[in-house]
Amino acid sequence: MKTRKVTYDAVEILHRRYFENKPKMLKLLEAERVKADIAHKIYNARIQAGLSQRDLAHLVGTTASVICRLEDADYQGHSIAMLRRIAAALSQRLEIKFVPLKQLKQGT
Repeated sequence: MKTRKVTYDAVEILHRRYFENKPKMLKLLEAERVKADIAHKIYNARIQAGLSQRDLAHLVGTTASVICRLEDADYQGHSIAMLRRIAAALSQRLEIKFVPLKQLKQGT
C-alpha cells in the first residue's frame, strides 16, 4: 500500500478528492478549462484593444450581449466562425493547437 505525502494545499486536496483516478471527472474538468480559456482570451484581447463589449460587438456585427456571453466561462457555444470574426475585428488571426495530454499536469 502506497502512502501519500500529507498536503495542506487546498487545490491538491480538492484534486485528490474529486479528480484523481477519475477519468470522467478529469474529462469534465478539461472541458471547463477550455471554455474558461476561450472566454479569458476574448476578454483580454478586447481589453488590450481598448474596446468595450459594445465596441467589439459593433466591429463584429453582433450585439454586446453576444460578446458578454462569449466572455462567460460557462458559455459552451463558441464557434470557429465567430472566433474568426472577433480575431479579424481585433486585427488578429485565430490559432488553434492540439496539445498532447501527457504535457498537461493532472493537478493543474
